Amino acid sequence: MERYHRHIVLSEIGVEGQLNLSNAKVLVVGAGGLGCPILQYLTAAGIGTIGIVDHDVVSETNLQRQVLYGKSSLGMNKALAAKYRLEDLNDSITINAYPEKLTHHNAELLFSNYNIVVDGTDNFESRYLINDASMNTNTPLVYGGIFKFEGQVSVFNYQHGPSYRCLFPDPPHKDSIPNCSEVGVLGVLPGIIGSLQATEVIKIILGLGDILSGKVLYYNSLTTRMWTINLERSQSAIKSVSEMKTQLKNVSSKTGQANVIPEISIRDIAQEDEFQFIDVRELHELPKVDCLNVLQIPLHNLEHHLDQIDPEKKKALFCQMGIRSRVAVAILNRHQIDLCYSVKEGATEIIDTINNSVKNS
Repeated sequence: MERYHRHIVLSEIGVEGQLNLSNAKVLVVGAGGLGCPILQYLTAAGIGTIGIVDHDVVSETNLQRQVLYGKSSLGMNKALAAKYRLEDLNDSITINAYPEKLTHHNAELLFSNYNIVVDGTDNFESRYLINDASMNTNTPLVYGGIFKFEGQVSVFNYQHGPSYRCLFPDPPHKDSIPNCSEVGVLGVLPGIIGSLQATEVIKIILGLGDILSGKVLYYNSLTTRMWTINLERSQSAIKSVSEMKTQLKNVSSKTGQANVIPEISIRDIAQEDEFQFIDVRELHELPKVDCLNVLQIPLHNLEHHLDQIDPEKKKALFCQMGIRSRVAVAILNRHQIDLCYSVKEGATEIIDTINNSVKNS
């Protein structure tokens, strides 16, 4: 009663609301610039169970904005360092540290143990992975992003609302958008955006106010302007994720091997003529991989073109992010087509790797 008195005396929260916070389970992916304020305020608010996913370690460049850490944290895994610091702030809650990278293999399992997921990452690959896993597990996602002096916040996959893919259907080309280490970021900006994300989490748990679902809030620290734009649910974007999930389920029920998908890196393919390269993206998707002899069969048409698959060669299947290619391998395995591998890298990285290899040789 004493610790949470300022919450409890709010008529909109009270004892019942504080108990709801205590019973909530929130997973924060990324314990960096955004993750630090998110974690601090959720811990202080009394969220009963908080999970922290981060495989990175604390470096001195982090201390300009990641104020949860100090010099004593340098070299420590961020998830573990955050747990240590947060337990000093509030030892009456449960904090689970996951010092590992979020992947397609562990995301849905982790998400299914929490009520809300908060995206505190800083790269597009993780954002699409988090969005798709939150959709597949029906878990609301609180999103935040920062760039130099600006930030944005939204809530995705909340009560059948829009998803991250409704805002950005396809990931940008690799290296087309610089990250914070290249262009810099105002140190206090993650604190502002992260605090707004924590606010949305609390609003969702308590059922208070106007949730940022179907809206994206933008903030400019130089002009001190804040505005929102409306965002509609895109059925095609939602369907693309749903179809991938359904295909994996179908493969799992028939083979029992959906989680055993052979993968290969483009860097490990020494002799290109040993492989048949198959692009399972849609025909309009860019960039085109012209540096390889590629057979292009969109994933949804794959089963109708099995006659084009070379039974003698190894098959290297790829897409934009390495998700659809895993589904494609599982489908081919179901049709007793072996020697199939999902290429870990996406199309853009494949091109870059091959071009760099040619230059070096």
